[in-house]
Amino acid sequence: MHRLIMIRHGESTFNADNRFTGWTDVDLTPLGVAQARAVGAALRDAGIEIDVAFTSMLKRTIRSQWLICEAMDRMWLPILPDRRLNERHYGALTGLDKAAAEREFGAARIAAWRRSFATAPPPMALRDARAFADDPRYRDPQAGTVVVSESLADVVRRVRPFWDECAAPAIREGRNVVIQAHGNSIRALIKHLD
Repeated sequence: MHRLIMIRHGESTFNADNRFTGWTDVDLTPLGVAQARAVGAALRDAGIEIDVAFTSMLKRTIRSQWLICEAMDRMWLPILPDRRLNERHYGALTGLDKAAAEREFGAARIAAWRRSFATAPPPMALRDARAFADDPRYRDPQAGTVVVSESLADVVRRVRPFWDECAAPAIREGRNVVIQAHGNSIRALIKHLD
């Protein structure tokens, strides 16, 4: 019997600082490292095998999956990063302290940007150093545009092709699949699957 396992990365430095992270490539905290190792140990102790792991392009998911594989003594497993599993792009909120953002924009507006399905935060300016426009991970001649903000609906549209092209075929082949991702990309996958 095959399995699909979805795992959110361990605590990141921006999580610990209560900042909007989005596509910012921050690393795990010591707690995040311990969380990932604990997940790997739990999977190993439960006798769960993994055949392939997909991650986002962000180091917090990649490192979490490395640590899980290490704890399972499965360092040889294929780990395939895919940008479609990235966290939701928080636009101009990226990097802001969440409490400070609430003071600036108001709690109701922040709640709408964070929890509604179709409302995206204000876009990040392309000239902003945080815009990721020059990041080689996000150069895609087929996409034609640079992402500057996303709603959850945008993330659902982004993860659907990943599911159809990568995860679903592996599952149909009978492989045990791990998707190591982020809160919003996992929510989007679950919404698609439901």
